[in-house]
Amino acid sequence: MADSAVKKSSLVPNPSYAQAATHAQLERAAAHLRAHGFTVVITPDRAGALQTVLSLIPEHSEVLLSTSQTLAQIGLTKEVEESGKFESVRKRMGALDRKTQQREMRLLGQAPDYDVGSVHAVTEDGELLIASATGSQIGPYAFGAGKVIWVVGAQKVVPTLQDGLKRLREYSLPLEDARALQAYGMNSGLNKTLIISREVNPSRATVILVEEILGF
Repeated sequence: MADSAVKKSSLVPNPSYAQAATHAQLERAAAHLRAHGFTVVITPDRAGALQTVLSLIPEHSEVLLSTSQTLAQIGLTKEVEESGKFESVRKRMGALDRKTQQREMRLLGQAPDYDVGSVHAVTEDGELLIASATGSQIGPYAFGAGKVIWVVGAQKVVPTLQDGLKRLREYSLPLEDARALQAYGMNSGLNKTLIISREVNPSRATVILVEEILGF
């Protein structure tokens, strides 16, 4: 078992990236995201975010929940994994043997009917940024999933792409590093970064912007 007294992150998050964007900033981001092929919903709080997500996924659908503090905070993780209303891809993956069924796990995780997660930054110019230590969520986010839904707290909206990249390094990474050390006993890292500038299939991707602070 990892020694929590020793394994602590040395990274310090930049608090300037923890401030919620204004409604005007959310509206600007939403307008540009729509122009780039995304469906966008602005909702005032986490309860509204949960109801919006559930309204977009038919019952009994195959759903993969990407690892996300945001989804846990809005109550979606419990709803998908415990309600019995959906076919949880993560449960199916958890039933497989990690040593002998890695290929089957990869296949399940890369092309779900619905993938729900979050992003680490949204620019007012309409770009989405996702950082990953392993890259497991990048494939389905970019193409593999039939439909993608991202739930995004207001503090993740930034003016420009450069601001988004700085937010990944200076805020999301320190918080995720601390979480990974506590959960897995190992550091995280910005090993793979996905920048989505446009969605060519207008019905595929939905961004739910929430007017409160959620996630990293």
